[in-house]
Amino acid sequence: MTPFSPFSRHGACGQSDHFTRRALLKSSAVAGLGWLTPLAQQLARGSEKSGKRPQSVIILWMEGGASQLETFDPHPGRAIAYGAKAIETAVRGMKFGEGLPLTAERAQDFSILRAVTSKEGDHTRAIYNVKTGYRPFPGLIHPAIGSILCHEMPGLDEKMPPIDIPSHISILPGQNPARGGYLGAQYDAFQAYDPVKPLPDLRSRTDDEGQSLRLDGLDVLEQSFAAGRLADLEKSRTLHRTSIERARRMMSSDQLAAFDVSDAPKAEREAFGDTAFGRSCLAAVRLVEVGVRCVEVTLNGWDTHINNYEGQAKQLGILDPALAALIGLLKDRDLYENTIVMVATEFGRTPKLNLAEGRDHWPHGFSVLLGGGGFRGGLAIGETDPTGESQEPTGKVRVEDIHATIFHQLGIDYDYEQMTPIGRPIAISDGRVIRELSS
Repeated sequence: MTPFSPFSRHGACGQSDHFTRRALLKSSAVAGLGWLTPLAQQLARGSEKSGKRPQSVIILWMEGGASQLETFDPHPGRAIAYGAKAIETAVRGMKFGEGLPLTAERAQDFSILRAVTSKEGDHTRAIYNVKTGYRPFPGLIHPAIGSILCHEMPGLDEKMPPIDIPSHISILPGQNPARGGYLGAQYDAFQAYDPVKPLPDLRSRTDDEGQSLRLDGLDVLEQSFAAGRLADLEKSRTLHRTSIERARRMMSSDQLAAFDVSDAPKAEREAFGDTAFGRSCLAAVRLVEVGVRCVEVTLNGWDTHINNYEGQAKQLGILDPALAALIGLLKDRDLYENTIVMVATEFGRTPKLNLAEGRDHWPHGFSVLLGGGGFRGGLAIGETDPTGESQEPTGKVRVEDIHATIFHQLGIDYDYEQMTPIGRPIAISDGRVIRELSS
């Protein structure tokens, strides 16, 4: 077996920030789980690029296909509006759908990409595309944004305590929860549900003494299995044992309290709305505050092939207070500049109504919100055809460009090529950075 060579892709040790970080990850017995020793954490942090960078991402996922015409790209008075109204925002000349009054008041805090395009109009394929930045490819699963983030930024902020809970979390997971793909299942999102309910399987079924006896017995089996099978570095500890230790740390961690929003002030909880999605958005802020890298929160129900106006209005009634409160709380806790907020969906809805007064799938110009993390606010980038006839919006942005922009903002070398299990090098993203969003 060829030993691991700690040389950077530039061909010399130490000439790239990829050297220290990647060498540590690959040479650590627990690297697969993204958990580093304190010394390794310190060295990994030292290899990060200088300058203040955002540390976390919150993704609000509108599953089903949110309509751009009822949300962030209305065309009031036009035939394609079918009577849908728009409201003014805090940014002169920028209008949102009438169902977003609270979000409209915060329009200076984020920007809207109004001409996002993709080549996928099927739910499953489009979800995969927007969450990974790649179209589905036979025999290969690409990692989601949060998986890349946890893989590329394992070190913790010096001011934060070590994190004992998962760094990649999906709350109210939908059809396709974020996955680690070719990076490995250890980078899959940890799945959680309505924060009013306790996380399952966190209480031991035995007392401390019984638990200790079980672990001692397991240790004997692990040592026997490891003998003669593993490299010297891993003989005393298999990844199975490491996984158990990780679970034990999580079970006893005070950071679990971030999932439980019941102790939050009443006014704070009410601001997010009395919904599972609202409570999950509040939990997302709390999780980022304790050091979680990426939280994805899903709001299902946007697939309005029938009665589009009523269906979209119902969803907006849930999204609007939660989104506005999330941004407000992040700002109040001085987390907004450290956290990228993304509101995304798999595609938009057709400009024309069908016979059931619904809108069908439309990947030819839909809206994505990006805010926080040092991004500029108050911009509306791109423009869709107000007549609904053209499938080529002005200033269009590809899905992969959004990924490249997020990774660039995080200080991740997005064009770095990972070697996949099928022996094919693939860049973290093959998009282009949206320069208008840079401060």
